Amino acid sequence: LSTLEQPIYSTRAHVFQIDPNTKKNWLPTSKHAVTVSYFYDSTRNVYRIISLDGTKAIINSTISPNMTFTKTSQKFGQWADSRANTVYGLGFSTEHHLSKFAEKFAEYKEAARLAKEKSQEKMEMATSPSQESPGGELSSPLTPVTPPMENINGTDEICDTTPNSDSRPEPSQNALAFAHSPAMTKHWEAELEALKGNNAKLTAALLESTANVKQWKQQLAAYQEEAERLHKRVTELECQSNQTPVIKSQKTELNQTIEELENTLRDKEEEMEKLKEELETMNDLMEQKDTLTQKLEETELRSRVLEEQLAGAEQRLEENQEEQENFRKSLRTLLELLDGKIFELTELRDTLARLIEEAS
Repeated sequence: LSTLEQPIYSTRAHVFQIDPNTKKNWLPTSKHAVTVSYFYDSTRNVYRIISLDGTKAIINSTISPNMTFTKTSQKFGQWADSRANTVYGLGFSTEHHLSKFAEKFAEYKEAARLAKEKSQEKMEMATSPSQESPGGELSSPLTPVTPPMENINGTDEICDTTPNSDSRPEPSQNALAFAHSPAMTKHWEAELEALKGNNAKLTAALLESTANVKQWKQQLAAYQEEAERLHKRVTELECQSNQTPVIKSQKTELNQTIEELENTLRDKEEEMEKLKEELETMNDLMEQKDTLTQKLEETELRSRVLEEQLAGAEQRLEENQEEQENFRKSLRTLLELLDGKIFELTELRDTLARLIEEAS
């Protein structure tokens, strides 16, 4: 990536590419959700969609005016890139994230179209003699407008990226901010490790609970069948004309067994409700893990920015110190010259005084 190419919107999604052989099936290019960002190159006035899985670029698509982003479901969208000769697909966690990404695609596609038209106008202006200024120089081309930076989380908060040439950050403030960023990074890394451990435990508990749920469902079906059979048996016994005390005793026992089975069914249903609540809790923890991972990435990004700012401030400080040292040397040289001139004037005064005394 160019140093002048900056991310203007980012989100997280699962990345897919169309199977080049069948042109029908999707092939996953990432094992998990990764960051997908829009980038803007102010030098070339170009918008790109870039996604990295580690150090590997799995998406590098330049947006052109003839591209179209299509929503194929509530959480999945795709677009074709003729330059890369492929079709990219993105699977999002929510419909809102998909809609936001589609809106940004349309926005930057329109910006790319306008940039292309301005570039053509610029070429026409450069080749037309009527566009010359009175001084004989060609009028300056249109300056591309850099779109507003957006928050890395995909929100619409605008970040001010225009450098202020009048103010210089104090080294002490930059150094202080930079000193806090590693601590924040370590904090989020510790939180992430703890969540990974909890995630492994919850995954094992989920697998065990899923197996228990299947077993309980089988037992529940067996209990229901047994209850129906007992109900039929009770009905048959009631239809018998000559009921004996033994049959009445059996009926009582069967009724007790039915009640016990019904109680067992209720207990199993309560356990299943508890398991559902545990599953919902685990899903919440997984979302928290994704949020902390994203915050860790943001912290690392801010840390790199602070490192660059600190390096620039240190360089400016060294230049200022060097200028001050040269100024001090110049002052010392000037003082030495002044001392010499003052000494010469003093000698001249003494000589004149003696001559005046001798003349008198």
